Amino acid sequence: VQLVESGGGLVQPGGSLRLSCAASGFTFSSYAMSWDRQAPGKERELVAVISSAGGSTNYADSVKGRFTISRDNAKNTVYLQMNSLKPEDTAVYYCRVAVGNVRYWGKGTLVTVSS
Repeated sequence: VQLVESGGGLVQPGGSLRLSCAASGFTFSSYAMSWDRQAPGKERELVAVISSAGGSTNYADSVKGRFTISRDNAKNTVYLQMNSLKPEDTAVYYCRVAVGNVRYWGKGTLVTVSS
């Protein structure tokens, strides 16, 4: 299993970013995918999850209405569209998949929200 995140960077408050996660090594279309994040000095937390076919999504309360998770099973890629970013969204963002009893994460992509 390999997960490679991209799309992070520095953005001003109120701005937008789109994160991508390219997956390989497993049957992507068969598994739910998640985005987690870890802010400095804090524990890693779930941000959003999407079902295998993409028909069901769930979000942390802190990002509801601002973030959208989506996937393209033809491209083995999951996305996180982040709008109206706030300084408290600053974190390393990871995509995650659970295959069997094992959870896998990528190396993450850093999002910094600052003026």
